[in-house]
Parts: sequence; C-alpha cells; structure tokens
Amino acid sequence: MLKRILMYCLLALAGNTIAIAQNTTHTFALGDTDFLLDGKPFQMISGEMHYTRIPKEYWHERMKMAKAMGLNTIGTYVFWNAHEPVQGKYDFEGNNDIAEFVRAAKEEGLYVILRPSPYVCAEWEFGGYPWWLLKDRNMKVRSKEPAFINAYRAYMMEVGKQLAPLQVNHGGNILMVQIENEYGSFSNDKEYLAQNEKIFRDAGFDGLLFTCDGPGQMPAGYLPGFLPAVNGEDDPKKAKELINKYHNGKGPYYIAEWYPGWFDSWGKTHSTTNADDDAKKLDEILSAGISINMYMFHGGTTRDFMNGANMSRKEPYSPQTSSYDYDAPLNEAGDPTPKFYKLREVIAKHLPAGQTLPEIPQKRRRTYALEVTKVSGVANLFNNLGLQTESERPLSFEDLDQGYGLVLYRTTLANAINGLLKIKELRDYATIYLNGKRVAVLDRRLGQDSVQLSGVSANSVLDVLVENNGRINYGPYLTDNRKGITEKVTLAGQELLGWKMYKFPLTTPAGFKYLPAQNEGEQQPALYRGTFTLRGVIDTYLDMHGFGKGVAFVNGHNLGKYWNIGPQQTLFVPAAWLKKGTNEVVVFDELNSGHKEISTIDHPVLNEVAK
Repeated sequence: MLKRILMYCLLALAGNTIAIAQNTTHTFALGDTDFLLDGKPFQMISGEMHYTRIPKEYWHERMKMAKAMGLNTIGTYVFWNAHEPVQGKYDFEGNNDIAEFVRAAKEEGLYVILRPSPYVCAEWEFGGYPWWLLKDRNMKVRSKEPAFINAYRAYMMEVGKQLAPLQVNHGGNILMVQIENEYGSFSNDKEYLAQNEKIFRDAGFDGLLFTCDGPGQMPAGYLPGFLPAVNGEDDPKKAKELINKYHNGKGPYYIAEWYPGWFDSWGKTHSTTNADDDAKKLDEILSAGISINMYMFHGGTTRDFMNGANMSRKEPYSPQTSSYDYDAPLNEAGDPTPKFYKLREVIAKHLPAGQTLPEIPQKRRRTYALEVTKVSGVANLFNNLGLQTESERPLSFEDLDQGYGLVLYRTTLANAINGLLKIKELRDYATIYLNGKRVAVLDRRLGQDSVQLSGVSANSVLDVLVENNGRINYGPYLTDNRKGITEKVTLAGQELLGWKMYKFPLTTPAGFKYLPAQNEGEQQPALYRGTFTLRGVIDTYLDMHGFGKGVAFVNGHNLGKYWNIGPQQTLFVPAAWLKKGTNEVVVFDELNSGHKEISTIDHPVLNEVAK
C-alpha cells in the first residue's frame, strides 16, 4: 500500500514538472543585430503555412515536414472572414481553430510568427476582410472610420482571447505579432497604424510587434519604434540597409516574405521558380545572419470561395486559382519537391553546432486514381430557384445579404426590342439566357459587359446568372468590392426594371432536387451527383477535364473552384475528407452540361492553359 501511495506521489510530481516545463515563459527581444531568445542570438528560419488551407487532420504532418526541412518557426496569417463569417458570431473551431494550430506547432518543436493584421492580402477573398463590411456602402476598410474600427476592434478582442496567452512571454510559442500588412502599398497614415498598435495591445498582445512592407513602401508602412521587416528584398546588403534606415541604424534583420514560389491566376501560365537559384539565395541570406520567412513553405488549397483577385490601374481584374500550390517546397498534397531537398541542404549547413536535421517523414498515404464515378442525379439550377427577392433595380450580393456563390437575376422583356444588352459594373462573371437558352458569357477579366441581343420577342424572359469570382485582395480597388450587378442593366439604351433575384450561395450541395441523369436538352447550369465506395481512404485529385466552370464537393466539403481556362485542371481531394464505404461527389457546372461521369487521377494538373 505504501509503495502504491509513493508511486502516485511520484507520478503527480512528474506531471506537475512537465506542466511547469510546458508553460515556462521566455523572453524574445531585439538586439542591435540579432533577435534574442532568452538573451541568446536566435536566427528564425521560418516558413509560411495557413491553417485554413490545410485540413486540420494534416497540421501535424505538415509541421513535421517543416521541421525536417530545417525550419524552426512557422508563419501564419489570421483570417478575419473565416472567424467572423456573420457579424458578431465567431468561429474558432475545427479548421478555424487557430489556437490549436499554434499549439500543434509547439508540440512539433516550432515557434510561430503571427500575422493577424487583420488585412492579409494572401490571394484571399477581400484580403481577409469579411464581406459583410460592404453592406455599408460607405465603409472604408484600412481607415480610421469609426464603423470600421469598431468592427475591427471587436474582432481583435476575440482573437486576443484565443492567442494572446500563447505568446512566448506567457509560456507559449508565438515569438512576434505583425501590425497591419504591407500597409505602405495602400496608404501612409501613421495615426491609423498607431491605432492598430493600440488595438493589439488592448487585445492582450504585449510581446514584440513588427511591421512589414516591400522595399519601396517601407517609408509609408513602418511605424516608428517598431521593427520594420522587409518583404521581397533578398539581397542581404540592401535588406540590412533598409531596416537600418527605418530602425535607428540597428537590426535585427528580418525578411518577412521571401518568395521561393508564386501564386497562379486563372487563364495565365503556372508560376514556377528555379530551385537552384532559390537555394543559392537562401544560402546568401542565412550566411548574412538574416532571419527569414519563406512565403510559402506549403501553400495548400484555397477552398470555400475564398480565392481573391488582383486589379490595378494598369492591370485588369484577375482572380486567383483554388490551388495554392505556389510551387512551394512542399506541394499542395504535402509531398516534398526537389526544391524541398535543395533548401534542406542549405539549411543543414547553417545549423548551430551539434544540431542535425530530423529524418524526412514518410508520407502515410499514396495518391491514387479511383474508379470512374457515374453521375446518378442532376439538379438543374433553373428548376431549384427557391425564394425570390423582388426589386425595381437589381440588387448587389451585399444588398441581398449574400457573400459568395451566385445570384440569378431575372426580368421579363415586355416589348420585342433587339439591341445592345449592357451590364454596368458587372462583378464578375455572367451567363446570359434568353427564354432559357444561353446566348452569351460575360467575363470581367476580359472587360466584357455587353452583348448584342437579337430575336427578342414580346414577354421574353431574360436571365443573368452572376458569379462572385473573388473580391480584390490587393491594391487601390480594395475598397470597391461589391459583387453581382452593382449598377444597372440597359437594353438598346433603356434601363431594364422589375427584377426577381434568386440566391445560390452554394455553401452546401444539399437541399437541391436531383433527378435521374438523362439527356438534359438546353445547356443550363446544374449540379451533378454521384457516389463511390472505398475500402480505404487515399489522397486523390478530381479530373475536371470536360467540365466548364464551377465548384466541387466531396462528402459536403468544398474542394474549391475549377475553370477550364486553366492553368489548374484538377482539384485536390484529401484522404481526411473521404471515408470507408459510400462517398458522395457533387460537381456544379455553370458552362458545360450532359456530364455522365466524374473521374479522378493520381497527380495534379496545374500548368494547362486552354488555347
């Protein structure tokens, strides 16, 4: 009995010791040339990964790969529109459990650089801002406007509850927290930046704060008194000179975004970088004692309509692909690329004395192609209209209280008038139907907003199906991001009135009326459903060749968008979202029709642009 009591006491003592060790606080400070972790020089070798772009089931797996490449830190944004999809209702669960993501990094022996901005850019819808901000037509994000600041502050208080306790000075693993994000590329209001700093402090972020900007934007974007990191400057001498210039002649030196890859946009060629050149540049940076965050180490996938778009005064609207493979060291499916091994070799040369890199973990799953899935049910969108909203003039998505997906706008043409149909400020992609027959496709990317209508008879029904192709995430048009038909529609110069609108947010493929697959007749938008059976789960890719444009779901999980213009022609299906037994796949296609089967392949196709 005495031995048993003694054993319990020893176990309790050991448990307390482990708990104390896990919650030991540390110091992280700025030296004149180095970061100082507990007073000792520390060089961050960080890689960016976003929890929202990786299934939660794979977080640890991806982090083990980061550790094996030689990273000691993970960088991540925090995405406001993921955490507050409806104003005042917060979501920090499941794949949005950012605190768990940070704790997972700690369990894998990794520190974290946190970037809650809340503006993130990141090729992410509206740069991370929630769409509902735009319900106020006068709302100006990234400004001192009270309505914006109040919403921003309320959100950051919730973020602070989740993450402030995980700072390194509270026993966690968050080393630094970023204020705003490349603000100098947008404006230069130091009062606004200082307001950001106060909000962060009020939210409990009492550790080290920093800003980051491109080389030419640093004068506008840095906040005096805080470390100004540089993005996109990988010449060690120039990077040091820039940071010295805006930090009282001192370091430490941090490249907050170094790009061993780049993102893809629909209709453009797949972006790649040279792995040998990347390795050489990384060697130069680390040899100079500069800390670095590679953007991205692992990109993953942008799902749930969260892809953003670029647009500038010189360049047209350009939405980004769902694949965020980024030509990163770890590809979209989590596999190491040749670039991974080259960067690993470089990092191994710069390890502290006595340290070695861990072995590269073997992936637990192989990627396979599955048997072809037969389409068993079709749900025509025009036969699933649901409730309608009526208005004299068309309403935007925001006025309809809808953020993403599609809206069908319908009106009846009382008179037989032919002429130019023009949609003023179309946002962003429309298929036009006259009496159920598709007569045109309009694409904001190509500057298309009008089509010549002919053969119009009295009381013809005009349908305009409009898709949000992604809100702008960077540049001067960030504040002009309402979707749908945002102005008016005219035919032969006369404004069309008397509209009925039907909402299709496509948050789920459920709730639609499916009929047996058969010859469909007119080319109309529809959802195609099929089931397949598995004995064991594997990673795979939906092969979207033959489909037009839309979104796909597996077991209710949104896999992202596809578009036959490329360069992306596949959709990654993680094994974590499959199950033994019966699985369901649903593909919505707004362009092509008559699909009889849905196929998979064992590899991604990310570099095929339609001619």
